[in-house]
This record gives sequence, C-alpha cells and structure tokens, in this order.
Amino acid sequence: MAPTLGLYFDFRNPEPWRRNPGAYYGWNLDLIEEADRRGIGSIWVSEHHFVDDGYMPQPLTALAAIAARTKQARLGTAVVVAPLRSAMQIAEEAAVVDIISDGRLELGLGAGYVKTEFDAFGADLAERYHDTDHRLAEVPRLLASGELTPGPVQDPVPMWAGYLGPVGARRAGRLGVGLMTLNPDSLPIYEKALDDAGHGATSARMGGVANFMIADDPEEAFERVLPHRTHQLNSYRLQAAAGTGKTPRMLTEDEVRERGSGVIQPLEILTASRAVAQIRGICQDLPIEHLYLWASIGGMPEDLVQRQMELLVDEVQPALAD
Repeated sequence: MAPTLGLYFDFRNPEPWRRNPGAYYGWNLDLIEEADRRGIGSIWVSEHHFVDDGYMPQPLTALAAIAARTKQARLGTAVVVAPLRSAMQIAEEAAVVDIISDGRLELGLGAGYVKTEFDAFGADLAERYHDTDHRLAEVPRLLASGELTPGPVQDPVPMWAGYLGPVGARRAGRLGVGLMTLNPDSLPIYEKALDDAGHGATSARMGGVANFMIADDPEEAFERVLPHRTHQLNSYRLQAAAGTGKTPRMLTEDEVRERGSGVIQPLEILTASRAVAQIRGICQDLPIEHLYLWASIGGMPEDLVQRQMELLVDEVQPALAD
C-alpha cells in the first residue's frame, strides 16, 4: 500500500525575501486549500519559537485554520514540542482541531532541543524526554477518557513520537505510538519494543519528511532554492546554539551546494518520475503511513512552491497509487 503523501509547512518568511505576514499566511492557506481540492493526502506543520524569520510557533492553532479550509487531507503536527505545554492543554487543543476537521488529526509530539524555548515556557530542558514520554501517554488517555468537553471525533486520535535514533525507537515502541522517522535501521528496534510492551510488532507505523523536492527543471530550481536552503540550515544552527553562549559557524552557499550541513543531508531536487522511484525506495519493506516533503525551503519563490504541489498531487501521487 502506498504511503499518504503530503506537504510540510513551517511558514518561514525571512529577510531579504519577506512578504507581508498576513498576505503570506493567506497565500499559504490558499495553496493548502487548492492542494486539498486536488486530493493531497496530508498537510503537516511544525513548531519553533523566537525565530526572526517567523517560523510557526503554534502548530495546533495553525491546524485549526487549515482544518477550516480543507475537507479531506489528514492534518498532522510534526511536531508539537510537548514539554512546553501541559498534557491537558495539548489534549484540549487537539480535540478542537479534530472536531473542526471532522476527525482528520494526526498528533505528533516531540521533545524539542532549543534552550531559550524551554526557559521562556518554564520547562526543564534536561527532563525533556521524560516529559515527552509522559505527554505521549497522558494525552491519548485524556482524549479517550470522556473528560474533555467537547471530545475528539476520532477514537483513538493517531499519536506519533518525533523521536530519532535507537533510543527514540525504543521509547515509541514501549508507548505503542507511531514513530516519526524514515530510517530503516530504527524498524527492528521499534518492532521489538512494541512486542515487548504487548502492542505487537504488526502495529508499527512510521512516517516523516523526505529530504528532497520536486521540480520540472531540477538544476535551475536548485540554484534558485540554494540561498533559501542556506538560510534554513543556518537558522537551525542558530536555534541549536541559542541560550548556550556558543556562536555557531555560518555556512556559505558554496558549502551548502557541495555537502549539506553535518547530519542534515544535501537537498536533492528531483523530477516527478525520479521522485516516484525515490519514494518507492524509501518505503520498501517499511510500514510507512505518511511521507511528506517540505512545502517551502526558507521562504523560497512561490512559483516553485506552487509547482511542487502540482507535481506531487497530479503526477507523483497517482503514479504511486498505481
């Protein structure tokens, strides 16, 4: 069975390409509505705070607006930074989104890593994995308990852990939730943890963002996206160092063109036909339910964003279904 294909939005709006924020949000919502009308499988949003390019800080708020503009796509968080909120707050907001969307929510929770975010919300960075495990257990309990008024449409609401590496795979398996990674090395660890916890290995569900984009002319698109990709990678470096007293080295466009950034792989831009083959390769022998692409890299040109959406839903998605 082919995975559900989707787009992943962070709403970055950086200098020197900044648009009017209201118009930019409106343009993104129009694009999402069109993608939903064309039959896209899913829409995902993320979370970071205090980023000077306007990175989306409240993913469930954004999903409520998206839910009101769409009719069929699954709507996911990848991820809500769970330690910054109580389980009750996450559960109530999630229930509202599930109601507005008539049961289309996929709720992904993650641990976060940015010190300034934890300081601002009064959360303990050192306890982030413990706190995220607690939210991953308590939020679904609340959603299913009947305590929330109103409660969600779905029973249960699909839960996902935004954990990476072998330790994260074991955590997700013990909790019996979906695992947000496309790494095949995580599957046996995840399945064993599911089995050991009594959930059963056959309940394994994986998903995540693929590190490529789609364009008609990949070489031309790559050069146009390059400064935006450089901004994106440098922004992540600044976020990771925020509040630590460290000053990260900024990457140049030439460095990004050649090798990506540390653990982040170089970005590929593919034709639609190559994207189909790439997705088939990624999903081979893995229980992948959702695979999504960056809708926009660092506020890249809108014509490239629009065209990628069209290629994904009009060409790649039908080819995989066949």
